[in-house]
Amino acid sequence: MSTKYEGFTAEERAAMKDHAREQKQAARRGTRADKAEQAAQDVLAKIAEMDGTDRVMAERVHAVVTAAAPILEPRLWYGMPAYALDGKVLCFFQSAAKFKARYATLGFSDPAKLDDGAMWATAFALTEVTPEVEEQIARLVTRAIG
Repeated sequence: MSTKYEGFTAEERAAMKDHAREQKQAARRGTRADKAEQAAQDVLAKIAEMDGTDRVMAERVHAVVTAAAPILEPRLWYGMPAYALDGKVLCFFQSAAKFKARYATLGFSDPAKLDDGAMWATAFALTEVTPEVEEQIARLVTRAIG
């Protein structure tokens, strides 16, 4: 087993390039309303590019998050759909294909108010978005806002 650092994977480098491109595009946009509208369209376009199960789950997650928390602004974050509160990413969807994982991920960043004692989950594996999972997502997003 090698302990030598091999650097970033191709997938990680691609995600960083996506993030840099997203930042440049956002900086070029006009008014705040224009930026928000274009960012929402970018999220829908990215979801449409996904294959099979990832696309279906991303569509459902997007629908649940935007319905449960219309205050959140959809945007891309490292090439994946994310939802921001006051300009800071609160939660995000990461497709399984993005990093060749066996499951997609619904993740929450530091601003999410999911605190539960000294330890709590900030990411959840998704293999299917059922009505029960949709309810859980809605509850988590609502709680994360505070």
